[in-house]
Amino acid sequence: MKFPGDLKYTEHDEWVRVEGDTVVVGITDFAQDALGELVHVELPDVGKKVKAGDEVCEVESVKAVASVYAPVTGEIVAANADLDGNEGNVNSDPYGSWLFKIKASGPITGLLDAAAYQGKVGK
Repeated sequence: MKFPGDLKYTEHDEWVRVEGDTVVVGITDFAQDALGELVHVELPDVGKKVKAGDEVCEVESVKAVASVYAPVTGEIVAANADLDGNEGNVNSDPYGSWLFKIKASGPITGLLDAAAYQGKVGK
């Protein structure tokens, strides 16, 4: 199981790549492994305003449906339409398959580093 050190993580098993005032969000290797084979990703609408902790989208696997949450407050500026019909990319490359991007409206804080996240999930 991978925990890239250049990313940040949330308590809800999202990974976050900070790019200036924008964050790129996906689900972690741990999350995709727990869910199993993904069969559908419901992406958010571009332009949607979100608050940190809001449910932004859902990922559906053969086992369950899981919510994906906003790690920061801001506006959805992109959704990865390439995942439509290619949901399995999240399973095969969870850190290369982002779900959405948020332009943060304030400071980007409260995220875990790789070691803290790895300790949280016990792997």
